[in-house]
Amino acid sequence: MKNIINRIYQNQSIIYKVFLFVLVVFSIVYFFPKGGKFKYEFQKGKPWQYENLLAPFDFAIQKTEAEINKEKNELIKNSNIYFEYKGDVETEVKKKFDTYYDEVILNKGLKKEFETSIYKKTADDLITFIYDLGFVDISVKDEYAADKSIFLRKQQEVSEMYYGRLITPRELLPLINSTLNNQMNYAYKSVITNILTEVLVPNVFFDKEFTEKDLTEMLSTISYTKGKISAKELIIARGDIVEGRKLEVLNSLKQEYKSQIWTKKNYAWILVGYIILVSLAMGMLMLFLYLDRKEIFENNTQVTFIFLNVLLMVFLETLIIKQHTDYLYVVPICILPIVMKAFFDARVAMFSYLLMVLMLGFVVPNSFEYIYLQTIAGFITILTVSDIHKRGNLFISVIKITLVYMLTYLAFYIIHEGGISQINSSYFVLFALNGVLSFLSVFLIWLYEKLFGLVSDITLLELSNTNSVLLRELNEKAPGTFQHSMQVANLAEAAANAINANVMLVRTGALYHDIGKMLNPFYFTENQSTGVNPHNELPAKDSAKIIIGHVTEGIELAKKQRLPDRIIDFIRTHHGTSLVYYFYKKELEANPENVNIEDFRYPGPIPFSKETSILMMCDAAEAASKSLTEPTATAIDELIEKIIEKQKAEGQFLNANITLKEIESVKKVIKKKLKNIYHVRIEYPE
Repeated sequence: MKNIINRIYQNQSIIYKVFLFVLVVFSIVYFFPKGGKFKYEFQKGKPWQYENLLAPFDFAIQKTEAEINKEKNELIKNSNIYFEYKGDVETEVKKKFDTYYDEVILNKGLKKEFETSIYKKTADDLITFIYDLGFVDISVKDEYAADKSIFLRKQQEVSEMYYGRLITPRELLPLINSTLNNQMNYAYKSVITNILTEVLVPNVFFDKEFTEKDLTEMLSTISYTKGKISAKELIIARGDIVEGRKLEVLNSLKQEYKSQIWTKKNYAWILVGYIILVSLAMGMLMLFLYLDRKEIFENNTQVTFIFLNVLLMVFLETLIIKQHTDYLYVVPICILPIVMKAFFDARVAMFSYLLMVLMLGFVVPNSFEYIYLQTIAGFITILTVSDIHKRGNLFISVIKITLVYMLTYLAFYIIHEGGISQINSSYFVLFALNGVLSFLSVFLIWLYEKLFGLVSDITLLELSNTNSVLLRELNEKAPGTFQHSMQVANLAEAAANAINANVMLVRTGALYHDIGKMLNPFYFTENQSTGVNPHNELPAKDSAKIIIGHVTEGIELAKKQRLPDRIIDFIRTHHGTSLVYYFYKKELEANPENVNIEDFRYPGPIPFSKETSILMMCDAAEAASKSLTEPTATAIDELIEKIIEKQKAEGQFLNANITLKEIESVKKVIKKKLKNIYHVRIEYPE
């Protein structure tokens, strides 16, 4: 059992990667839309590239979405309109009229003579006439044209009539006036008109429930097919152009094929197919990291970061596919190469992006168009997005990406349709929105730095500002060390440019590599302005301990100030496992038989990247050059050769991915820069 636990502990990194790989593969397959994939790829306006296609079975020709929507709109336009007739309204209105009429006649002092009963009967007949025709309520439904056919429902009886036969509120007062005009004197006419306009209420109402029910029944009768293809019937011949009826039949076969193949019986087999395809894609990404980016592969945090970003983009795109495929291009998947390039390099960004696009090609409609368009956009992103810390660069890059999207879509549309007269402009809006959303990459870069402890150029630019708290403190407490760090940073920057290393990273690391010296500044010669050397009063072993201590003290100070780990790596490795040679020789002279060499050796580790190797060479070269009494070109060349060859002989660069050719290039840069620094002008005569 103990052996098993030990084996697990020793291989925990590999076990974690296997677990991460399986988790991401199954998550991507889970997110994918569940449907079979049609085995033929075709596009409108392009030739059929396969052999003659015969119908494998009987199937119906499906109507296009535009045709179905047209039929639906036509039915909605001509749908039956129902109104409900309420018969009890008339009785209630007549009762109210009688009550109001008696009260008003009494209040106005009008005599209840024989003619008043006639007037009352006239008003009563008018009420009956109005309600027989139907007094319609239009508060819910707008008025229709007079010749619009409607259906009036009286309980279970439904009759058809023209909307114009109904009395609307605007027609009510003219009808009352025209009826009562010549039948009574003005006083009674005014009273009855006022009472009628007050008590009359609609008795015909729009019947929303019946109208919607009838429309639903009519819509359910729509046929979604418009013909039939029999088994063995020729659908399309090789070389025929995919257009018109042939395109409709192919689309119908594609839908029928998916519906027939995606059954419970072969559900598991299709899942197995998806798992294999996704595993191959993610396996290629893992293999690329293992073979070409070993330092990333060995860092579980960085591998997790790459895999989770691919998973996130796949999730967003598949979510849109499931909800609304028209918005497929609004997802800014170019964020992936932007973010990847900010933390790694162009090859990692491009490799992960292309594999993600290929996986999405399994599930998106018009996969060739999608893969081509996204691939071109990805290339533009990789080639144009640089120096993201500069405000204008990302903006210009996003504009270029958006224009490429639009131009590529336009080209595909012209190929398919043969012109641009009916082009869908909404896609250009989606591409513009895609570009706007791409600016979220800046926020994601900041978020990923906090979550994964990664370092981007934006952070490096902030840290390299000499007005930052730590560098300002170094300048105040150890000005000589600060000037040394500035000189080393300039040398390292030039050397990094020469061998295509990360310039911003190595410069920032050089600025902070000696911050541990600010705790005991006067024990380092560059800060001894008075000529007093405190090491003269100390044993060589104690002096070596103080000198070596600036590395561990610098690491502790950097962690306290929350500097990124990639910057702390420069503090940790800039002396590697070299000796504090001066004090070692001093101790050897004083006590030759009892010297432990390890007491005079830096704890390491040795550099493990191009950038940390560059710093080691530049730091040693700049410090040693100060000891030259006559810094001639020959003396500088010999000094640099001696220092760097000694570092090579000690194996300081064995763990770094730096070649001998690159080391020679760094030598040349250091020699050239130091010669420029120590160049002495000729003396001019007085």
